Amino acid sequence: MKRAVGILVTVIVVVALGIAGWLYLGRQPLAFAGGSTVALTDYHEAEVSGVPAALAGADLVKRGEYLTHAADCQACHTAPGGAPFAGGFAFNMPFGTIYSTNITPDKQTGIGNYSDAQFLAAVHRGIRADGTKLYPAMPYASYSLMTDADALAIKAYLFTLAPVNAPAKQNQLSWPFDQRSLIALWNVAFNPDRRFRPNTGQNPQWNRGAYLAEAMGHCGECHTPRNLAYGLDNHGKFAGALTAGWRAYNITGDKVSGIGDWSDDDLYAYLSTGHANGHGGAAGPMGEAADDSLSYLVPDDTHALVAYLRSIPAHASDLPRTVTTAAPASYKQGAVADANPRGEKIFAGACASCHDWTGVSPVTGFATLTGVRAVNDPGATNVAQTVINGVSRKTADGRIFMPAFGEGYSDDDIAAVANYVTARFGAKGAHLTAKDVAALREQAAQQSKEAPNG
Repeated sequence: MKRAVGILVTVIVVVALGIAGWLYLGRQPLAFAGGSTVALTDYHEAEVSGVPAALAGADLVKRGEYLTHAADCQACHTAPGGAPFAGGFAFNMPFGTIYSTNITPDKQTGIGNYSDAQFLAAVHRGIRADGTKLYPAMPYASYSLMTDADALAIKAYLFTLAPVNAPAKQNQLSWPFDQRSLIALWNVAFNPDRRFRPNTGQNPQWNRGAYLAEAMGHCGECHTPRNLAYGLDNHGKFAGALTAGWRAYNITGDKVSGIGDWSDDDLYAYLSTGHANGHGGAAGPMGEAADDSLSYLVPDDTHALVAYLRSIPAHASDLPRTVTTAAPASYKQGAVADANPRGEKIFAGACASCHDWTGVSPVTGFATLTGVRAVNDPGATNVAQTVINGVSRKTADGRIFMPAFGEGYSDDDIAAVANYVTARFGAKGAHLTAKDVAALREQAAQQSKEAPNG
């Protein structure tokens, strides 16, 4: 009997240690690269943190402005239609809704009273000035890699903004996720609170790209799948995930479902403008990242990001190979002709004038559907969200606009046109239902409800 109990205890301990080891290894975003690392103060090949060389002589606030863009602070701390950085953006999680906070220098509702030490505690450890723990919707587990100097430069810039009185919105979380004390356990598992360490086996460009992607841009927060504890599972680093109702695509080197068949020029164009010919344009959260963050990077930094992305191990996901050939010029031709009359009718009336029956837009390359991963996604998540919410982006070349059809079309209509678009222009037609669209619509509505009137 004692032997059986002993064996059972041993098995339980081994399994527990195995799970703990798996989770521990999965939290290390740079472990895939191997090699030796050193403290930044001991790395003398080049400066990999801070601002690029072109801004090295700029004042603290100017450097902080660049780093604020690099860290993409505005996208998450600005509600739709709200004042920039005033918070109120809704993060719709499986367990409820978390609202971002006000990071303008307002002394009552913002960070105007934060000391340097308190700001660093919030950025690196997720602890507010009053000692309350922040939920990891604030990507402090990624920002913990950021240097103190860079974080305080961001603080210096934020303190030059106009203060906005915007009290925090009440989070709406189910039990036990509404118990902030439990975040301490999450932090032990998933936030080592350790600054970036350059890899001596990689060149300075790679290290700069790693710093920008991991410590600043926190790319993994959207593009890396999460484990059961909602921590990043870097065993599938950058292999894609569903985030805020949108699909963040696979950005590993897999040639079928990732970016392995993209050229360096394609990647550079997409990162710097939010669009690459033959691959489509960014929308939703990625569109915001392009407009508010990535488009502000100097060319050398964008090239560093490309170099770093090229080093990520390939991970296959469930996306089929993207179709890059145009569809037939006539709506009567093609595999989906007459197969989805409702979707075809809606596309004819609302979409064809810009996107064309071939999928190659006669209006702008930003509206071309051929080669776009969203229309090759059998889940059609981003196609439906784009139809519901539209696209409104500002780029160096002007405004990119597609009207939102969420109010004018029913859930059945949106499902039909999303299914039609993926079947006509993609590798495999989707099978969205009205129920699926209603769920996506609810997530979009939750965020838009937070926009102030006027």
